[in-house]
Amino acid sequence: MTPNMGSVVYAKKCRQNQENIVAMLSLETIAYYSDKLGSQKFPSGLDSFYSSTGNYITFISNMKNRKLVCDVIGSFGSHTKFPSEGAALPQLFSGGDLSDHWEFWQENYPVLMVTDTAFFRYPYYHQPEDTLDKVDFDRFTRVVAGLERVIADLVGVINTNQ
Repeated sequence: MTPNMGSVVYAKKCRQNQENIVAMLSLETIAYYSDKLGSQKFPSGLDSFYSSTGNYITFISNMKNRKLVCDVIGSFGSHTKFPSEGAALPQLFSGGDLSDHWEFWQENYPVLMVTDTAFFRYPYYHQPEDTLDKVDFDRFTRVVAGLERVIADLVGVINTNQ
């Protein structure tokens, strides 16, 4: 979170140019899933609300963007048969602001992070063992297809290829 970070510079430039950003979706690690009980960890205080099996995608934002979280989860669920969870978190929870979406929060754009929860699930996060064989291509593809439809809904485009 430095002033010269690419997403900081870009978000500020968007605000200066009065860009009409409907929503910024930050994709933050979306390709690791596990069906093992206990594979999903959480920041303190959230563990009693969500499954400890890391087989879902998560949509996270701050309290100000809770309607966006609900809208995106609804759209994703209506187009995609894939488990998902969502949270609009107060800033006291660590990890909810650790991606490029944070800068767009600062510029008051509607924003959320789409994530497999990174280091809360993925044991190889930023490790030498973080290799291509850890990617679950089937689930990754299903999530991306669902996100394509979410984005179409957000911008009001009718997708005729469904």
